[in-house]
Amino acid sequence: MTENLQKEVLHMVLKTPRESMVEMTELVLPNDTNLLGNLLGGRLMHLVDIAGAIAAQRHCNRAVVTASIDSVEFKHPVKQGEIVILKARVTWVGRTSMEVLVEVFSENLMGERKFTNKAYLTLVAVDAAAKPVEVCGLRLETEEDKAENEAAAKRRCERLKRREQS
Repeated sequence: MTENLQKEVLHMVLKTPRESMVEMTELVLPNDTNLLGNLLGGRLMHLVDIAGAIAAQRHCNRAVVTASIDSVEFKHPVKQGEIVILKARVTWVGRTSMEVLVEVFSENLMGERKFTNKAYLTLVAVDAAAKPVEVCGLRLETEEDKAENEAAAKRRCERLKRREQS
C-alpha cells in the first residue's frame, strides 16, 4: 500500500471518545503525600500523564509523547488512604496530535466520590524514530462529545497564539 493511500485510509477511520476511554484507580499511600497527608501535586500529575497517554494510545494505536498540559485545576485534596480515580478520553484530534481530558476523583472508605481535579493534555503520535505520524479521526457521538470538541478547538487556538508570542 502506498504512503498516500495509507493516509487516505487513516483519515477514513474514525474512533469515538468512548473507544479511547481509560479509568485508572490508585490507593494513596503515605509515600504519595505531603506533610498534610494530601496527595502530592507532582504524583497526581504523573498519574494524569499516564492516564492521558493510555487514552491517546488507544485512539491512535501508536506510541505517544506529551506535548503540553494546558491547565490543571485543583478543587479538593485527595487524602492518604483514599482512592484516586482518573478518567481520561480523547476530546479533539488534529493531524498528528490529540487533546485528552483527564478528570480526577477521590473515593473515601465509605465509597463517597468527590470531583477533585481536571487537566487537558496534548499528546502527539510518533513512530519508532520519534517522528510525528498522522492519527485517525474522531467521531463524536454525544452532545457532551461535541461540546468538549468545540471547547478543545478553542483551547488549541489559544495554545497556538501563546506559541507564536513566545
